[in-house]
Amino acid sequence: RRMGGGDKALLPLSGATLLDRVIARARPQVAALVLNANGDPRRFAAFGLPVVADPVPGFVGPLAGVLAGMEAASLHDPPLPWVVSLAADTPFFPFDLVARLLEAVRVEGAELACAASAGRSHPVFGLWPARLAGELRRALAEEGLRKIDAWTARHRLATASWPAEPFDPFFNVNTPEDLAEAERLLRG
Repeated sequence: RRMGGGDKALLPLSGATLLDRVIARARPQVAALVLNANGDPRRFAAFGLPVVADPVPGFVGPLAGVLAGMEAASLHDPPLPWVVSLAADTPFFPFDLVARLLEAVRVEGAELACAASAGRSHPVFGLWPARLAGELRRALAEEGLRKIDAWTARHRLATASWPAEPFDPFFNVNTPEDLAEAERLLRG
């Protein structure tokens, strides 16, 4: 709504969409990509990626997207043990995101990980073991769990932190002013 309607991920940013930029940063870091989106998946056909809707009805929030990724990972051949979630309105997330999240899990003996910058957690940028899909589905469908922090509090969570200078890599585009700032950052 703050951007005037439509899919924010499809907004142009210096000759490419926000989603183009996210895909370009994500692709070298992962074995496969899946878009989580509700509604008509054909609007994303140009990206050539599978599109999966939330597997739990009612638009229950970002954890439904995490679950969609976990369930898609189990269908991959071979099944993928990890899912990384990313926000489609964050065109500058780190090129080492996945490696750093995996390292944080290993070093801290954790089950999952999330990103942070400037002392602020970014749980949408998370590393999730696909083996927890059934548990997450139950939490969403039977318990009504909605908050990412409530889910991560049930598990050993590691955090990988990045500096927020010269700009926060988790800067997200929520307003026309943010889009203008992203254009300025790309030029700089």
